Amino acid sequence: MAINNIWVFAQGTGGVATTGTLELLTKARSLSSKVTAFVGGDASGFAASLGEHGATKVYATGDLAGKLPGVALSAAIKTIIDGGDSPDVIMFPQNYEGRDTMARLSVKLNRTLLTNNIDIADSGDGVIATTPVFGGNILVETVFTGPGPHLVSFRPKSFVAEPASGGTPEIVAVAVPELGTQGGARVVAVHTEQTTGPKLDEAAIVVSGGRGLGEAGNYSMIEDLAKLLKGAPGASRAIVDAGWVPYSYQVGQTGKVVKPSVYIAAGISGATQHMVGMKGSKNIIAINKDKEAPIFGIADLGIVGDVHKVLPKLIEALKSRS
Repeated sequence: MAINNIWVFAQGTGGVATTGTLELLTKARSLSSKVTAFVGGDASGFAASLGEHGATKVYATGDLAGKLPGVALSAAIKTIIDGGDSPDVIMFPQNYEGRDTMARLSVKLNRTLLTNNIDIADSGDGVIATTPVFGGNILVETVFTGPGPHLVSFRPKSFVAEPASGGTPEIVAVAVPELGTQGGARVVAVHTEQTTGPKLDEAAIVVSGGRGLGEAGNYSMIEDLAKLLKGAPGASRAIVDAGWVPYSYQVGQTGKVVKPSVYIAAGISGATQHMVGMKGSKNIIAINKDKEAPIFGIADLGIVGDVHKVLPKLIEALKSRS
């Protein structure tokens, strides 16, 4: 079975398509010339960007007016599929809204889903999804054997977002059907965390701290260094669980996946859970007083030393140059 019609669950913030959406569209257009984006909300602000990255059509629901996104979007997608436009594959981001919508759609369509993937291919005989297991040490290839649409979600940074020569796609308005009792849940407020500097999962330089910092107050060294390097601060799961920093700072299998040009791990021993989220970085610098720390096994540059001595010296040197 060849992939002829592929959909991408697309998202945007502030009228700008998310990086994850553009990554999925870039991959989708390599599999098929017929790529459709599905947007929960108003797509007019970033439709041109979706087209530039491969979408030839955009389905958009318009304002969801407090509806729980997964409930409304899965119902709207099923309506389109029941109407005759049935894709071979629907690609979702591995985030909360993507997972929620995909799971609900799987039940509505009675179709198999595969989550946490890093690649997808069309063998001609079937659609193959590649999933890392055991901390990324083994890659499993799974072939869909049943009828489509096949539902597949992908980790961030699985693909590189690259614009093509596509034009502005056709935008088709989609009505959300009556949701019944499922529509009883309402979104009454949305809290957006205020941040400065580059986003963690998009930054070219990431500086992360771990339990080796000793106490929460010492995390300020990570923030200072990240700011001087015009990068983003990150953290290991250990200090997030300890309440030193918010969950949004966490790098790892259950946090954010990052692939910066430079990743600095300070006081992080290198648990598998953490390394899954950053080992794709181009250059990894590890600072740890334990020369046997696993992080040195993947580091391009290792500094065996106390972070309480190394970081202040590094910060001082950078300040003297500015």
